[in-house]
Amino acid sequence: MADLFATDPAPDAGGHRPLADRLRPQTLAEVIGQDQILGPEAPLTVMLDAGALGSLIFWGPPGVGKTTIARLLAHETDMHFVQISAIFTGVPELRKVFEAAKIRRQNGQGTLLFVDEIHRFNKAQQDGFLPHMEDGTILLVGATTENPSFELNAAVMSRAQVMVLERLGLKDLELLAQRAEQELGAPLPLDGPAREALLEMADGDGRALLNLIEQASAWSVEGKLNPEALGTRLMRRAAQYDKSGDAHYNLISALHKSVRGSDPDAALYWFARMLEGGEDPRFLARRLTRMAVEDIGLADPQAQAICLRSWQTYERLGSPEGELALAQAVAYLALAPKSNAAYVAYKGACKSAKETGSEPPPKHILNAPTGLMKDQGYGAGYAYDHDAEDGFSGQNYFPDGMARQTFYAPVERGFERDLQKRLAYFAKLRARRET
Repeated sequence: MADLFATDPAPDAGGHRPLADRLRPQTLAEVIGQDQILGPEAPLTVMLDAGALGSLIFWGPPGVGKTTIARLLAHETDMHFVQISAIFTGVPELRKVFEAAKIRRQNGQGTLLFVDEIHRFNKAQQDGFLPHMEDGTILLVGATTENPSFELNAAVMSRAQVMVLERLGLKDLELLAQRAEQELGAPLPLDGPAREALLEMADGDGRALLNLIEQASAWSVEGKLNPEALGTRLMRRAAQYDKSGDAHYNLISALHKSVRGSDPDAALYWFARMLEGGEDPRFLARRLTRMAVEDIGLADPQAQAICLRSWQTYERLGSPEGELALAQAVAYLALAPKSNAAYVAYKGACKSAKETGSEPPPKHILNAPTGLMKDQGYGAGYAYDHDAEDGFSGQNYFPDGMARQTFYAPVERGFERDLQKRLAYFAKLRARRET
């Protein structure tokens, strides 16, 4: 694909125009990246070729071309382009948009309504789009940085196709930088490593890169700047992270699965990414403890205790020293033997408990504090395990008439290897008692 932004041939009649505005693509073929939706056999291309463009939801990070692609779709289909933001638009403004779209429709022109940050509309506002989508008054193109599965109404989702836009890679950003230099008429005053550092500062955001390039191109310097000199003039762009948004769930999932996969380096990386993004260390301490319970369990009984101690240490030390205790817990959990046997056993027991309803315990394991209860057989025949051979009676503790269940199956790892041996030993004794 060509560059994300292409030279705008229109004259600059309004004074200074930002570089990002001057380099907007004029056709879809000029959009850089996003081959997964704009390639030869990709969904948008197929829709346009068939003349059957439907309502869309663009989901992706900032600065990857959501607004630009929507504008170009309107151009490709000869539709009137209207752009609104869910942040600044209320019900009265929406009514005006729909009324104007109806008039255009009567005059033979369709309206492509681009709604930025569409996830910020509430349910009632989102429902307001439905009749106008269904009767063809508007073709809706929404843009969101949040997972539409969680943020958009099912009714809207059922009438629109979700297109996932991806952050720009370094190759894409380099193409964008080259087009910017062509527009500016001069190369950037950076050596090779500094140029790479500038691209990394953009963090996959094309608009952010063009803003950085615009700043760098205005410097009056002799020779080329190295990465250190660049770092003194430009601050690295803050990582994209929303503690209540999609990135929050993606990164905690990455941390959890890295721990489960016994990769301490990857686990520490995602742990650090979340802290750098401003995540509350207490949330991470809680999730680490959950990992110890869910994914390590009795394969290493110390794991849970280490998590709780690291959590306590953080509470006493505070930031930034306390994070080191949590980092040590991350490394320990990643290297600990893994087992979800207790987790699976608990889930199995819950399922069985729901299925068996209110089956009472067998009478021989019930206490009989009154004469009436003794007459009813409570406690009769109970075998006191401490008096039994090997300290094990082998009695039945499940409800009468219920077959014996097996929920807990220790793995052949860590401390559960010993628990597996104990289970086998008790099973052997139980079989001997039954015969």
